[in-house]
Amino acid sequence: MSYCHYISHMSRGWRSLAPVLVLALAPVVALASCAAPAADHEPFAVVEATIPDLQAAMERGELTSRQLVTGYLLRIALYEGRLNAAISINENVLAEADALDAERARGTVRGPLHGIPVALKDNIHTTHLPTTAGALAFDGFVPPYEATLTTNLREAGAIIIAKAGLTEFANWMAGPPNPMPGNYNALTGFAYNPYDPRRDPRPATFDGRPALSTGGSSSGIGTAASFWAANVGTDTGGSVISPSNANMLVGIRPTLGRISRWGIAPVTLDHDMAGPMARTVADAAILLGGMESAAPDPNDRATDICEPPPGRDYRPFLNPDGLRGARIGIPRAFYYDPIRLDGEERTRGGLNEAQLALMEEAITVLEAQGAVVVDPADVPSYATTDPSSNFATWGFCAGGHQAKGADEDCSVNFKYGAKRDFNAWLATLGPGAPVATLTELREWNLAHERAGAMKYGQARFDISDEMDVEADRARNEADMARDELLSRTRGIDAVLAEHDLDAILTPGSRGAGLAARSGTPIIVVPFGFVPNEPAQPFPDGFDARPAPFGVGFTGANCSEPRLIELAYAFEQATHRRTPPTGLP
Repeated sequence: MSYCHYISHMSRGWRSLAPVLVLALAPVVALASCAAPAADHEPFAVVEATIPDLQAAMERGELTSRQLVTGYLLRIALYEGRLNAAISINENVLAEADALDAERARGTVRGPLHGIPVALKDNIHTTHLPTTAGALAFDGFVPPYEATLTTNLREAGAIIIAKAGLTEFANWMAGPPNPMPGNYNALTGFAYNPYDPRRDPRPATFDGRPALSTGGSSSGIGTAASFWAANVGTDTGGSVISPSNANMLVGIRPTLGRISRWGIAPVTLDHDMAGPMARTVADAAILLGGMESAAPDPNDRATDICEPPPGRDYRPFLNPDGLRGARIGIPRAFYYDPIRLDGEERTRGGLNEAQLALMEEAITVLEAQGAVVVDPADVPSYATTDPSSNFATWGFCAGGHQAKGADEDCSVNFKYGAKRDFNAWLATLGPGAPVATLTELREWNLAHERAGAMKYGQARFDISDEMDVEADRARNEADMARDELLSRTRGIDAVLAEHDLDAILTPGSRGAGLAARSGTPIIVVPFGFVPNEPAQPFPDGFDARPAPFGVGFTGANCSEPRLIELAYAFEQATHRRTPPTGLP
């Protein structure tokens, strides 16, 4: 079958697409009647193709960026109706691919991302695509400037093929008593995990949400389904690591400040960070380098914290022997084994039998690869039985029940930062912004409730908007100091120093919270599956498919090169990622 006839055959799946996506894909129709002769070789298979695979094929002349983009668009055409991974598709993507192909033909290759299609979470500014954060109020809004990381990626030759779905405003809109389910937003509704793309059938949660969690507020769905090569997510409390784990991806939450946050709709800049999500460690490392700036960004004061590697190239750290001699700690307390705090009957944390078995297997892999496993190597702030000193008792205020006057037992930083930083971000959008303040956005949502602007309410916006940036500054600073004490001083820094560790090994996405609160880097790697068995069971006859479950490596500030080395060696020793079934 010729390439053009292949495209014509595959495009029959378009009829199920929303009209806007059909329009975005319309240029592909022209390829079905290509004037040029078809190539002798079979079309390049984009499913699970790595970025090095794609670059090698383009270098050999077996693939063009246009053909690559077309292959991804066709997968979107066939499966987007089942997964709902994207908010918008770049209508000029083929023209951008042609321009990069022309550069390559002239002998100019910008680097490993040249001509590679990637997606950005839709809270990251793009000026050639809308940036909506999934909010009805921001439908169609094009910001007046690009995010720094967007500019960096485009200068590196990456093609922004789409804006990926997300939980609305990075899941800082609706919290308890009516929390917003993961990957829901008012613009596009629910998205579905490709490892089980079905609705939750339980009566109490039968609102369209997925039966298998998609993870945090960043969508890894399209990357898992090979709609694009990789994607960029953002993480305030785990929304790079959690969706990467849930979609069997490699995810990196970098050190706070390694990647510029300029041009990203914030929750709180004290914790916000963007990170790569990909199917392999190599792809994630390449994307991380493309996102990073060569010098500190004057628009983000935090970006002077880490020195980029030479050429912002993390590929030299892809060492298959990287685990040999590495010291890896096993934080048993809370992460693996449940803890019981003084005065409490219930336990906190711990793993179920299937999860624990998988992690014990992972530890065996570390040992077989020559790592020195320190077991146990407990995080002090999780091992203590004193409730006032245990990090498990110190969450962030996140719901209507934690408004002013009822927020003594939680950190106010997220709600304080969402008032301080969100309003500051809105001010950068200029007169074309849909709203000028968080108060205006709340009022807009209330006025458009019947249109679906706030299906789950806006409790998190409410508790944020009542904060006073000046009057509540001292309380925020005190809570931030406690955060640092429990997550850093008596947290990750303490356990690494006590046992002279390169990293600790955490189960699934469990390490995301510690890394996010401490600002230290973490990388999660696919490893296996565990049963999808929620506390409220599925009805008889619903055969829930298993959930992906990976392992996390957490290290000290600016240790991304070492973590990439560890993660790559683990990945090469195991090769446990498998593509979603049912998506050929």
